[in-house]
Amino acid sequence: MTQEEPEVGRIIVCNHYLEEELLTYAAAAERKLTHPIAKAILNKAQEFQLTLPEIEYPNYQMGYGIKVTIEHKIIQVGSLRFMDLEGIAIPKIIEEEMAYSFNQGHSLVMVAIDHQLCGAIEIQPSIRPEIKDMIGGLRQRGLKHLAIVSGDHQYPTQKLAEELGMDSYFYEVLPENKASIVEDLQKQGHSVCFIGDGINDAIAMKKAQVSISLLGATSVATDLAQIVLMDENLSHLCQLFDIAYNLKNQLRNGLIISIAPLPIVIVGGFLFHFGIFSSIIVNQIAVLSGVSYAMKPKLKHQRSQ
Repeated sequence: MTQEEPEVGRIIVCNHYLEEELLTYAAAAERKLTHPIAKAILNKAQEFQLTLPEIEYPNYQMGYGIKVTIEHKIIQVGSLRFMDLEGIAIPKIIEEEMAYSFNQGHSLVMVAIDHQLCGAIEIQPSIRPEIKDMIGGLRQRGLKHLAIVSGDHQYPTQKLAEELGMDSYFYEVLPENKASIVEDLQKQGHSVCFIGDGINDAIAMKKAQVSISLLGATSVATDLAQIVLMDENLSHLCQLFDIAYNLKNQLRNGLIISIAPLPIVIVGGFLFHFGIFSSIIVNQIAVLSGVSYAMKPKLKHQRSQ
């Protein structure tokens, strides 16, 4: 729903740390990760022309954050729940800034040094320009339920869902729980199409009936996806549903054309004394007609190239 790579907004510091110091530690910790937030932080560090130190003992916990050692200091970078997991207290000033950011639809990446929170980096997502038209097109095509499944906090996820007119949203979802949401929807009798671009989406994509990703997403997502949109955006998603719907109709009509003459052959054999040769000819004509009808889209596509 949002651009592949968000932007870094404010850099919030506390406990006498400097912005450059906090950003240096965060970028160094995230340097070898490929998710969009890591790339955004690294881009901000490049903008500041920061020199990043080497890291030791990296420990990445998917859906939470990363812990590394830099110059004999333990650096922890990640979500609020990661800080809770690590037993790190959140200062009042960060809680206030967090409330403000969430109200704006942004999220915060926490940065701690030696188990003491030193600040946070504001992440500002931007909606893909094609999304609103795409959602309108899907509504016109009769899709019954559209939802956002996010690992982000409640308020940014809620604000995005309301802005886009989604039917529901799920927030602070861990990777394995994304798959549980897909399974719950399937148990309710729904067919699920899951669109994902990150390693956190892999399990859910594998569970869904249809999985879609985009060129430029993580290799795990594109390898698992049944469909990869090669222009790196979702503008052709409605066209994809049209192709699937037309294919379904073509195959159904082709099957009907193929088997429709069977009653004629049976009735003809009893009432008009059709012989075996006549029955075979009628049947083969019907089969060839059905196959030709089903192949029409492919032939049309070949002629247009």
